Amino acid sequence: MSVKFKPLADRVLVEPAPAEQKTASGIIIPDTAKEKPLRGTVIAAGSGKKDEPMSVKVGDSILYGQYAGTEIKIDGHTFLIMRESDIYGIF
Repeated sequence: MSVKFKPLADRVLVEPAPAEQKTASGIIIPDTAKEKPLRGTVIAAGSGKKDEPMSVKVGDSILYGQYAGTEIKIDGHTFLIMRESDIYGIF
């Protein structure tokens, strides 16, 4: 997915992974009980700070903190914008 949005400095635009619909045993999870996903895909990345280049790039699957980022809507899609330091790791 391409978005006409360019994050500044060390910020990253992330598309969160969809929430689980069923448990491993097949039980359907209602909307009120779904947990916020903690993984996603990098859609756009800034150029980094002056002395610190970005270590993530577009297309990377990442793991981030539960309260990381700010939810924004662009063209009807929900994304998170967060600092690179909020990202725990790359898959």
